[in-house]
Amino acid sequence: MGFLAAIARVNAAHPWSHNDAYAGFVLRHARAVRRRGGDIAADVGCGTGNLLSALSEILPTAIGIEPDPDAAAAAARRFPGEAVRIENRTFGSEPLGAYDLITFVASLHHMPLRAALQDARTALRPGGRLVIVGVARETSKDALRSGASLLLNPLVGLVRHPKRATRPPEHMQAPIAHPDQSFDEIRTIASEVLPGIRMRRRLFWRYTASWQAPH
Repeated sequence: MGFLAAIARVNAAHPWSHNDAYAGFVLRHARAVRRRGGDIAADVGCGTGNLLSALSEILPTAIGIEPDPDAAAAAARRFPGEAVRIENRTFGSEPLGAYDLITFVASLHHMPLRAALQDARTALRPGGRLVIVGVARETSKDALRSGASLLLNPLVGLVRHPKRATRPPEHMQAPIAHPDQSFDEIRTIASEVLPGIRMRRRLFWRYTASWQAPH
C-alpha cells in the first residue's frame, strides 16, 4: 500500500496525459492523408485543442467537435483564426463524405460505440482515415500491460514534466467517463462496422486503431 501511495504522489506532482504517448501515431496518419491530397480533419472530443494544434499544421482545415462547453470555449479562445473551427456539439449525423481524417482520442468510450463508428464511416471521404486512441475496460488480459504502465507512469511524468505541479494542466481537466466495454468487445463491434480495421492493445491504458475508407 505504501508503494502504491508513493506512486500516486509522484503522479499527482508530475501529471501527464497518456494520450500524448500516441500523438505520433495519430500524426503519422494525418501526414499520410495530406500526402494523398486530403485537406480536412475532424477531432472528435477535441478538449482544449492540443491535438488540433498539431493537426492544423498538417492539414489546411481542422475541426474540433467538443460537447463540453467549457472545454469548447477554451479551445475556441486558443484558435481565433479560420484554419481551426470549434463546434460545441456531440458527434453524429455528420454530412456524407465530409472529412478526410477523423480522430477519436480518449473520446470514443463517451459515445455509443456502434453508432459512432457507423457515423464515422459514412462521414469519411473515399480513402479517408479513421484513427482511434481509445480506452477500454480492463480484463485479466490487460494485467501485464497495466502493471508495466503503473511502474512506468511516474518515470514518464518526471521526464516530461520535471517541475512539480500544483494542479493538473487545463487539457487534463475535461470530464471523464469510465469505459464499460473490453478491448475484445470493442474489437468485435469495430470489425463488424469497419472490416479490416487494425487494432492493438498499448501501454498506459490505451489501445490504438486505424481504418481506411475504400476508394
